[in-house]
Amino acid sequence: MKTRWKADLSLLLAAIIWGTAFAVQRVAAQVGSVFMFNGLRFFLGALVLLPFAGLRWNFSRRDWALVLFAGTLLFGGSALQQMGMQSTTAGNAGFITGVYVVLVPIVLFVGWRERPHWLAWVAALMALGGAFLLSTGGAFILRSGDLLELLGAFFWSLHVVILGKFAPRVDPIRFSAGQFLVGGALNLAVGLVFERSISIFQPAIFWGLLYTGVFSVGVAYTLQVLGQRHTPPTDAALILSLEGVMAAIFGWWWLGEAMAPVQLLGCALIFAAIVLAQIKEFRASSAHS
Repeated sequence: MKTRWKADLSLLLAAIIWGTAFAVQRVAAQVGSVFMFNGLRFFLGALVLLPFAGLRWNFSRRDWALVLFAGTLLFGGSALQQMGMQSTTAGNAGFITGVYVVLVPIVLFVGWRERPHWLAWVAALMALGGAFLLSTGGAFILRSGDLLELLGAFFWSLHVVILGKFAPRVDPIRFSAGQFLVGGALNLAVGLVFERSISIFQPAIFWGLLYTGVFSVGVAYTLQVLGQRHTPPTDAALILSLEGVMAAIFGWWWLGEAMAPVQLLGCALIFAAIVLAQIKEFRASSAHS
């Protein structure tokens, strides 16, 4: 049980970091960079981890395939999310990205025939409702970039499930560095073909790269890998859904953005969903003790 709490705390810290970085990513998207920005920040994240990864990577062929697949999912999810931000609101992007909370148990059922506990379904729907109220204020207006955000949510859900299934069998630092290198290489390859070059010395780009590369990628994604070694995918997705809450709290504290009562209700629903998931886990542990 103590190990599980440590894993959940790792996921919570990842959600906090991603929440603070959401505004930074949106600014970079408006500057006009998607693939180049993502590629550089993934490579920076890998660079942060390489000194700790060592020189000998004793991965099997299956493990290398897993690294390649996870990196490809990171590429797809990050690119679609970043592209969507160019033509939708931050609220829509936050809500639709949160759809992966519900997609995770669906992927588990379709791909592995796993039936999540009924409380997990209730918690997932509560978290989705909370994300809707928090991100949109209860008024959703369809935008052209929303389909891209929805496709990105599917990639994120697959990434959460894959980590939950296979993270316990690989070294987390080397795995994280490997998936960052794959995601960075794919983003840069596409960016070199379809995008103009970017000046990393523009303040919006430089500080965005530095923060998201070191913290959002290097630290937070590694915390996700560490956390999902012991937290089931459905519960992990619920904890990571706190990203939206943290983004709102950061906007209120740092940027002076007001939060309407309906948004506070959304935060409360997400917190309640996570507590419900933990009650399920506590009951399961008690039954086996």
